[in-house]
Amino acid sequence: MSARTASRSRSTNETSIEISIDLDGTGQTNISTGIPFYDHMLDQLGRHGGFDLTVHADGDLHIDTHHTVEDVAIALGETFREALGDKAGIRRFASGRYPLDEALVDIALDLSGRAHVEWIVPMPESLPLGDPAFDPQLAEHAVSSFAQSAAMTLHVELVRGRNVHHIIEATFKGLARSLRDAVRIDQPGGVPSTKGVL
Repeated sequence: MSARTASRSRSTNETSIEISIDLDGTGQTNISTGIPFYDHMLDQLGRHGGFDLTVHADGDLHIDTHHTVEDVAIALGETFREALGDKAGIRRFASGRYPLDEALVDIALDLSGRAHVEWIVPMPESLPLGDPAFDPQLAEHAVSSFAQSAAMTLHVELVRGRNVHHIIEATFKGLARSLRDAVRIDQPGGVPSTKGVL
């Protein structure tokens, strides 16, 4: 099997980003976006996904964290999609129910090549997390931007939860574990689609 790796650079007037991923890694991460809570979530994505993941970003954090969160998510989705290659032999679908203390989140995804996101995660009232602050409302934007750029169908639904940190972290861990399942090779040689292409 050829290496399922990819690297990407993205530079705008607002951010400068370098990303690399190995889908068949060991969960080693090196994350630095300047937003500690976001770093923590991206670390969950790599570690629980079993991906070797490097993300270095410099953004206009003096204005807001929004640009950095969005641009990293877009670049990460593009890099993930590139690393998947033609998707030959992958499981493609994955789903699960993921807890973190009182929070419980349902994740279902399809590496379909069709970008679609359903996000049903009402957030309790909360102060921003960390410093520089990560607005909890950015969790939807980060996950959706990643999924759209990766061209996957993704459903995320909050079953229950009161602590915003727990809800967001359960979401990222659940996404990671579902991606780990979906990218696994379990039918070598064929693309899992009646179309013959994903």
